[in-house]
Amino acid sequence: MSALLFRSTNGQSPAVTLREALLAGQAPDRGLYFPEKFPRFTFNELAEFSHLPYHEIAFRVLSKFTDGIVAPDELAKFCADAYNFPVPLEVVNFRTFLMRLDQGPTASFKDFAAQMMARLFGKFLREDGKQVTILTATSGDTGSAVAHAFHKIPGVRVIVLFPVGEVSDSQRKLMTTLKDNVRTVEINGKFDDCQAMVKRAFADADLKHIPLSSANSINIGRLLPQSVYYFYAASRVAQAGEPVFSVPSGNFGDMMGRDRRARNGFARNRQHQRAHKNSQVRHAGSNGWKKRHHQDFE
Repeated sequence: MSALLFRSTNGQSPAVTLREALLAGQAPDRGLYFPEKFPRFTFNELAEFSHLPYHEIAFRVLSKFTDGIVAPDELAKFCADAYNFPVPLEVVNFRTFLMRLDQGPTASFKDFAAQMMARLFGKFLREDGKQVTILTATSGDTGSAVAHAFHKIPGVRVIVLFPVGEVSDSQRKLMTTLKDNVRTVEINGKFDDCQAMVKRAFADADLKHIPLSSANSINIGRLLPQSVYYFYAASRVAQAGEPVFSVPSGNFGDMMGRDRRARNGFARNRQHQRAHKNSQVRHAGSNGWKKRHHQDFE
């Protein structure tokens, strides 16, 4: 079977494999790489998830996208190594559950993507004999998760940009005390300023000689691993019916992981999103991306 291809959302760049999309981060036309098609799970495949541990579910979900790129036994090892911590679902009441995504090495849901991305980057760079600089903007949790996951990964240099005065002391220490291949830069601005600097760097012709990639949500390598815990949660509460997810979010990258789950074969059930006052998200909603009440975007 040929490898799944990924295309830019702007439609002006050629299709690439997962290896190329992951290492590039953003497409040359500044779009985001998305799968050309979404592999589907059968009913029986989904039913089996209720009996499987998290790392095995991760293997079965991600293998749909890595077929022809990563050998099954190697991917299984990556999943077992990356997800060696619990993912508890705490019972709030009969039909309400709290999924704990804070059990990873930096107590952030970003650990789920960062830990897998680091292993895939390490594999691809080792095989290609190349090096890459990962530029990442953060308001705290992404930077610490990425810094820890990629720390001492051969062939990778990490540069984290974070806004002055807007990260907690613990997040700052998690990012700034690693040294080795991790560098952090405090920016006199907001998170959006940091993210804009990362995007400009990708488009800067004077930096073309430096292989750049990103570990922010503009990289498909962030979204695919984040879809796994929605499969996991649904498999654990199946007896209560098709779940409705309520997801706190900033730039809605977490929500996109859930959207990938829907495209892979689960019903497109309702979801609730809560975020800070993100005018760009509200603007997208008012223009047809997702019709939601005004308060849902505050």
